[in-house]
Parts: sequence; structure tokens; C-alpha cells
Amino acid sequence: MSVCGKESYSHVLAEFDCLDPLLAALRLDSGRLKCTCLAVSRKWLALGTSAGGLHLIQREGWKQRLILTHKEGSITQVACCPHDEDFVAVATSQGLVVVWELQLERRGRPERVSVSWEHRGDTVTSLCWDNAVLRVFVGDASGKVSFVRAGSSKLGKGSAFVIFPVQTITTVDSRVVQLGYQDNRLLVSSLSRCYLCDTEREKFWRVGNKERDGEYGACFFPQGRGLVAGQPPLLYCARPGSRVWEASFSGEVLSTHQFKQLLACPSVPLISYRGEPQYSPAQRSPQSIAFPRLLYLSDQNLLTWTDSAMYIFMPQSGQVLLWTEINDVVEVAVYRSELFCLHGDGRLSHLTLLSAERCVERLLRRESWALAATVCCMFQHAVILCRARKSLPIDRLENLRSQLNNSTHQDLISQLEEVISKLEPLDSASSSRRSSISSHESFNVLDCGIYRVISRRGSQSDEETSSLISQSMLEEERLKEFSFVQEDEEQDPQHDRPEPDRSEPGLQFHLPLSFRPKPPRVALQAVRDSVSSFVKKTTEKINTLQMNSDLWPRPDQKEGVHSDITHTTAPFLVVGDTELCAETLSTETDLQELKEATERAIIQVQDPMVLLDPVCLGEMLREWLPVLERVLGPQDPCPAEERPPGPENPLEQGWERDCGGNAQAHPNTCSAPFEKGSGEEEADRKDAPAQLNQNQWDKSGPSIRGIEEGPLRPSRVSPEPIRVWPHRPLPSDLLADLSQLASLSLDLGCCHGDGESRAAGICSFLRRYFFLLDPERVRCACALKYRDQPKVLAICTAGLLELTQSSPVVEVIEKGDLLKSLRTLRELQPWTGPPLLAHLYRLYEKHGELAVRSFAQFYPTILPSDIMAMAQRSHFLAYLDNLVHTRAEDQRLSFLGSFLQPESLRQEWLELALSHDAPQKEDTLTLDGQPRWHSHLFSWGYGRLLTLLIHLPADLASKQKMAETCRKFGYWTGYLSLCCQLQRRPEAFATICKLDDMSLLGGPNGVNPETLDEWKLLLQLSQHRVSPETAPSPPHPNGNGLSNGSWDWYSQVSPESLMMRLARVVGPDRAVGTVQDCGMCVELGLHSTLVCELLRIAEKRQRALIQTMLERCDRFLWSQQA
Repeated sequence: MSVCGKESYSHVLAEFDCLDPLLAALRLDSGRLKCTCLAVSRKWLALGTSAGGLHLIQREGWKQRLILTHKEGSITQVACCPHDEDFVAVATSQGLVVVWELQLERRGRPERVSVSWEHRGDTVTSLCWDNAVLRVFVGDASGKVSFVRAGSSKLGKGSAFVIFPVQTITTVDSRVVQLGYQDNRLLVSSLSRCYLCDTEREKFWRVGNKERDGEYGACFFPQGRGLVAGQPPLLYCARPGSRVWEASFSGEVLSTHQFKQLLACPSVPLISYRGEPQYSPAQRSPQSIAFPRLLYLSDQNLLTWTDSAMYIFMPQSGQVLLWTEINDVVEVAVYRSELFCLHGDGRLSHLTLLSAERCVERLLRRESWALAATVCCMFQHAVILCRARKSLPIDRLENLRSQLNNSTHQDLISQLEEVISKLEPLDSASSSRRSSISSHESFNVLDCGIYRVISRRGSQSDEETSSLISQSMLEEERLKEFSFVQEDEEQDPQHDRPEPDRSEPGLQFHLPLSFRPKPPRVALQAVRDSVSSFVKKTTEKINTLQMNSDLWPRPDQKEGVHSDITHTTAPFLVVGDTELCAETLSTETDLQELKEATERAIIQVQDPMVLLDPVCLGEMLREWLPVLERVLGPQDPCPAEERPPGPENPLEQGWERDCGGNAQAHPNTCSAPFEKGSGEEEADRKDAPAQLNQNQWDKSGPSIRGIEEGPLRPSRVSPEPIRVWPHRPLPSDLLADLSQLASLSLDLGCCHGDGESRAAGICSFLRRYFFLLDPERVRCACALKYRDQPKVLAICTAGLLELTQSSPVVEVIEKGDLLKSLRTLRELQPWTGPPLLAHLYRLYEKHGELAVRSFAQFYPTILPSDIMAMAQRSHFLAYLDNLVHTRAEDQRLSFLGSFLQPESLRQEWLELALSHDAPQKEDTLTLDGQPRWHSHLFSWGYGRLLTLLIHLPADLASKQKMAETCRKFGYWTGYLSLCCQLQRRPEAFATICKLDDMSLLGGPNGVNPETLDEWKLLLQLSQHRVSPETAPSPPHPNGNGLSNGSWDWYSQVSPESLMMRLARVVGPDRAVGTVQDCGMCVELGLHSTLVCELLRIAEKRQRALIQTMLERCDRFLWSQQA
């Protein structure tokens, strides 16, 4: 057998979307409620739950449309009708089968049109729809197969009960594994055989003669392509040892496909946003697998899976298309080339089967640059082929290379350059079949079927077609691109000679790159019109160029034209020559001075004696800061289009790359938010739409946690703008040194002047030199050093928001779709902290607590300290609770403890959890601060988080303070636990007696008396307890949130109940003696007396049994000795 590697694979399984937010919105990610089954169609994704609910999710936008409830048990099977998506079939754990008519077209309520109890008491294992009529086939664990006719309200009342709505077809020899239906033939796969049934003639066949033992699937395989188009479908039945039978439509076995040796090849990695794919070229041993299900996948493929991998075969050629390792797959639903997988832990994954080059194209459209480059290099054998140029032109791959970070993706860039050098051009055969437009354009087929026309860069006709391309631009882009040309013409009205080269300087403002995406959802009519208008404009433009050929500059007149232009523009140069030279000289002098001061500071920083001495380091930075202030201090902000050209800011490049933004010009300053009133903001939004991106946060800036008054907006800090771009070009080496020193100044806090306070100086420094600071270091400094200074946090937030303003993610967030926004953010992986944090600020401002609850998926890039600075206190609690419970139960305690830096956060979070979503103090405490009767039964919203905080390791003083806090708020369950940890058991017993609940004296969370002295103390305390007759009336469960609506009046802490509990531990006689030692006289009731007598009898029998066993052992030992 030949060795197969990744060069033999042409397709991949890719995961572009994450369905975790969908499950979180449906509350299907908790331990109590889980997804149990799924089905998919063109319109719906149906999810069955363990609580008996069926969620119908509209696939377009992933919006929930319907919830169908069932009281007959959890949902075990669900199937969508393939030819009428208004019907769905459901099976429950009690054996009920229900057919629902959704009635969405008439906007009516969903209706049960058919119900079958034919499989009551059995587990329904498979559902299958008829592909022509409204009929559902059902198979169960006992082997019974039946069908349910689905009536429809479209046909009138009573149609559901015409000609036996439920009918049993047959009963096979063992459990039904899988059902399939095609053209009046029903395929039944059991544990031992496959059966084929003609439902019209009521005839049965066995497929093959050999039996099997285990779960093996079977399915129909349509033949819809090539020479076999129109032929009846084939049958494929799984066999032991990685074999599959191929049978005819009549059930005759035609051949056996053996995949055991073919599966010895390496697996294809799953392409997912969750991490970088890793390919292992090592050969595997042959795999002998039982295929539990077989499903038809688009393009004549066969799908099957196990709990550890997914396999896709090409049975017509007997080859393996691919196999991919995917863990814990329980069920798979297929629609065309899309796969929806249900995992054992209730998680869903959405996979797509597509070719490698199409996968790269999809990743490029999602701007997942690193992942796209990795896939491109991994499957370069498919990317370099000429047919891949239709979806991956060379310029798109070159753009991909430019989007990668030179510092973090150096190896990936070199591999990608090697791939680009091997690319094959589009073959001439396909080019000749195109129209004449293809000489200027190449085509790219989108998923919706539209052809996108992409300009070819570098062809010989670029210079001739540049004017034609400029004519097809939008009017706004033309005015913005050539505005500076119009200004020059207004200054020089006497200059009428046309200059073709005058538009070349505009390239630094706008590059009409061919790989830029066109507007979404281009209509087919617009495409046709654009093609026809292109031909028409081409003809007109050629005629115009021929008529105006005398206006073109000729080679023999080049010197003369140059002299004319120089003579015409000379007066303008002479007028401003003196000022320009003086300004240039001053700028060069200032930069030289700053460069010398920076070099001296860098040399001193490299000295260990200075670096390790904070005093010397601070003095050195204070000597450098005045020079920085004088050269790069605040000046009059200039608009973005007047920014002087020069070397690009490396920080700007990094932010554009991390945010996925386009290569556009950015404003060099950012006005502080909320400088204008509401009336001025409305006027600006009407009169100046171009400033919307800059001012849209004036009303809804992200909130930053204040001390007690709630969130603080990053606003009204100061009218001084936050400078996120330098006002003059800086050399890259100087910019790197300045960034290092500025970040060091911020870390040490030595950036304030003589007359400024420390906080005001830091705020001024951040506003003036934000463009010099590393965003990640600014974020860390705010979290560790300036977490108690809201003004500093507000300025940092405003700066981060402005830096990410040009990202396309902002547009998605502004549309208000939370699920789509989260999906877009996940596609930016690997994440960078500051850009992601800025986008989360925007999401939080849009959606509030609902958004915060979903931020746990971005850990560890976003830490709880970031969310604590962003959100309100109550919203932060919801985030922390969700984050902690994403870990396994045995890891939650240590995971929560890793966030307690500083240690004071434990007490702060405890008080926060005790004061939100908690019962009122009047319900848990009496007027004198004692526990109210049964007040421990109240439910606490963050009880799970409180339990973890209380059990975290801490010193004695912290535990004592936590115990007093729990007592102050009336959280008695936590107070009892802390009393046990602090060995304050008498206080715990006194509290239990006042709460009057015997259940608190047992169980893993109870306080168990360990000695007779503790039992005596309990007996004495029980005499002074509040009796139920004198206790206040129990709180109403609806009004006060008690977790239990009833009370067990037999669980009261009384001397009698304590004596009975003690009798079970030490015996009734000793328990009576202990009560008498306490000077108490307990009158036992009839039930207690009977229990004591039974305990005495059991004790006597136990003693006699023990005595008998000891005597037998003694006799046996003596006999052995003799």
C-alpha cells in the first residue's frame, strides 16, 4: 500500500461559527438542562432538550423562533420534514411520537397534528420522513417499526385520522439502529441485519446473507451525476472491520468496500477558530471500526463517525476523502455540505466540508489572516494549482502576506512566500472561454452564486484602464480621493494644461486594491448592468482618447512642458520659501535634540545600577520628560488629511492588523468624549455624518466601575484631546525608544509636573502621549497600579476605543446583533488583549449584563480585573459566576483562587455576592441581630460562588472577617461553615438551635456533634430555642424567595429530637443517661418510645451476633493451634 500524506487530501472540515452563545442564550449550557438530540434542514436547526423542550432556531441569523414543550419526558429523537419545513417529528423518552405543524405561513400557533403511543415504554431510536408524503417512520429498541400519518390543517379538519394514522409495519429481530427511506423503499438497519421493505407491496428483503452483531448503520445513496444520472439509488450497509456493503436498490449486494488499510493514513486536522491546526505526518495503524451510522453527504460522499473521529468516504471510487479526529461526538445532522455535531457534554459544533482553496477564501473573507496562511501552507499542493486561481488570485495571497505580523509570524511568512512563488497561472483553456472583459478582470464565485469581478493588477493594460476604473468609483470616494487636486486648481486658475500625472500623489490616500470586498448582496440585475455599461464606457472612452490625443504630452516636448510647469508654479514656491525652510530647520533641530536626550536615557536605563534603583530611574526620566514635552508636546490638532507624510507608525500597523481594519487614514487626535451637549451632538449627526465614527461614543461611552456610585463613563475628563497618532512623522528606531521610556514613566508614575497632583499628571501624560505607549502595558498598569483611579481608566478606555474605531467589527457591533458580534470577535483569533477589550466595551454598552455573561469565553485574554473595571458590580458578579463554572467542579476552587490578587478581593467579592440577588436582611435577621427561624432556607442568587469563596484558603483574620460578614448579612449556611473552620462550634450549635432545623446537624455541609459534651450543650441550648408557636410566621415562598415552599415540622431542634438523634449514635439507654446528667426530663411521645424500643432490640441482636462471631473465631483459632 502506498504511503499517503497531506498531499493526497483536497478537502477539509472547517469550523467557522461557534454555537456556544446560542446554547447560553437557550440556557442549554448548564448542568441541569442539556441538549439531547438535533436535526437540521434548509431553514431550521431543531434542538431537543432533557426537559422536554424543542427549540426551533432559524438558521438565518441564528434566531430562536419557537419552543415546543412536551410533558411526556425528555426529547430523544427529532426529524424535520425534507419536503415541507412546516412539519417536524419528535420522540420522547416515554415512547411518545408527536408530529407538529408549525403554521408559520399563516402565523398561527403550532399544533400537534398526529400523536402515536405505539412505542409506549420503549426507547425510540430512529425517525425518518417519507420524501413524498406526510408520513414518519419510527423504530425503537425492541425492533418494532411503524409509521405515523401526519394530518394537516391545510387539508381541512379530520384529515389526520383518515386511513389509520398509526400503523405497525414489522418487528425485526433486534434493536433498530437506523432508518432510511427513498422512493417507496424503507431501509431498516438492526443490530444483526439490514432489511429492505417495499411499503406499497408490503414485501421484505434481507440485504446480504451474513449477520453481524453491533450497531451498524445503513443509508440510501442517490446517483445524481455523470453517466449514472437518473438511475435508482444504491444502498450502503456497514459491516465489521471497516467494511461497507454496496447493494442495489433491490437489496442485492454488488461489492464490498474495505477501508481498513486505507485508514492507515494520517488524519486531516480540523480547521477551527479555536486553535491553530496541527498536522502529524506519522502513519497510523490500520483501523478496524464499526460504523454506527451512515449518512449521505453532498457531492457523492458517505459520512460516518465514532466517538473519537469523523470519516468521509468516496464510495464510487472506493477512496477515503478525509478523516478527522473529533472527540466525544454523539450525533451528527447533515444538510448538504454542512454538519452539526452534538457532543457528549451537550456542546454543539458547526462544521463545513469544502475544498482547501475554498477554505482559505472563506478565512480571508473573515479576516482570519494567521489561520488562512496556515491552511494555505499546509495544503499548498491544492492552492498552487491553476484551478485555484478562480477563488484565490495571486493578489489576494500577496495581501494575506502583508497582513501577517513580521515579528510573530516570521516562519509563516517565509512559508507563504514559498507557496506564492509556486503558484500556477490560470490555464489558457479556461481563459479563452471568457468574454473580452476577462482581459482586464478575473472572476470569483461567491457562496450565493454571484460572480465577483476582481481587477488584475500588474497587467499591460493597467495604465489604459486606470481612467476607466476611476469612472466606476462612487462619487463620494472620488471627491475624497482627489480633493487635494481641486484645491490646487482653485489656487492656480491660470493653469489649464491637463496633467495626467497629477493624480499619482493620491495613492497615499486611497489604493483601489483588487482584493477589497465589494458591497454585500450585489443583485444579479446590477451585475448584468455593470457588465453592459463596462463595454459601453470602454467604447466611449477609446473614442474620447482618440479625439483628445493632441492634449497628451509628447516625448519631444517633455523638457518644454517641464519648464512651463516650473515657471507657472514658481511664484507660489517663492512666497512660502522662507517660512517652509524655517519650519523644516526648527523641526529637524527639535528632533535631533529629542533623539540625543532619548539615547542618553536609554544608555542610563541599560545600566543595572540605575535600572534597579527606583530613585535614580525616576530622576533620569524626569530629566528626559521636559525634552519630550517641548518637542512632542500638545499642539493645535490638524485634520487627518493634512498629516505630513512619513514613515508609518508601527503601533498603528499593529493595531490595524489586530483589529482587522482596512489600510485607511486615521485621525491623528481623538477629542475627549462627551465634550458636547446633547443638542450639539444631534446637530453634528445630522450635518456631519462623516464624524459619526469619532463621536458615536459621546452618549454611550463604556462604563468603568466606580467606588460605590456605579459605573463611570470615560467622559468629561478634560477638554484636552487624547492623541493616538503623532502630529509629526517619527523615525521607527526613535519611536521604539520613545515608547519604551514613555511606558516606563507610566509604570513608575513619575510623569507628573511640579505643580500637578499625581493623578492629574498621569491623566495629562496619557492624553498627550498615548500614541507612544504600548496598549498592553497601559492595560496592565491600569489593572495593577491605577485600578483605584477612575479618571485614568476612563482615558485609557477612550484611547483604546479610538484606536479600534476603524475596525470592521465596530460596524457589526453597532447593528446590535449580540450573537453575530460575538462570532465576529471569535473569528479574530488569536486575540490581542487591548483591541478585544475595546470591542467588549462597545458590546457591554449595547447589551449590558447579557453581553457580560458571554465574556467568559474570552478568558484568559480578558481577565476578571478587566471586566471589574468595565462593568457594574452586579454585572461583574454574573460574569465571575459564569467564568468559574466553565471549569470542572474539582478545578473551580483553585481557579477562583488564582484571581485573588490582591487578597482583599476575597472580602470585596464576598460582600458583593451577599448584597446582590439576596434576601432582605429583615427576613434573615431579627431586630437584635439574631437568626430568624428557618431563614437559612432562603435562596441566594450567587450561592455557588459564595460557597467557593468561603472554602478558599485564607489566614485566620480573613476567615474571622468573612464569618462576621456572613452573620451581618444573614447568610447562615456560610456562617456555619466558617464557624466549623474556625473551631467555633458552640456558636454554630447556638445558631442551629435558633434556626430550628435538625438537618443542619448532619450531612456533608452540616455541623455534627462529635463528643458527649457537645451533645449536652445542644440539649441545653434546645431548651431556650424559639418554639414554632412563638416564632414568626414562615415567610411566603413567592414573596421572599424561599427555596422550599413547605416546612418539615418534625425536624425541629427540640430535646426530644436531639435525644432520638443521640440514641441512634450511642444507643437509647446511654442517651437517656446523658439527658438526665443535664438535669432535664424529656417526655417521649409514642413514636419516640417505639423507636427507642426498636433500637434496644436491634442493639441486643447486634451484640448477640457479635458475640457469636467472636466465639466462632475463638474456636477456629484454638482448633488451628491444636
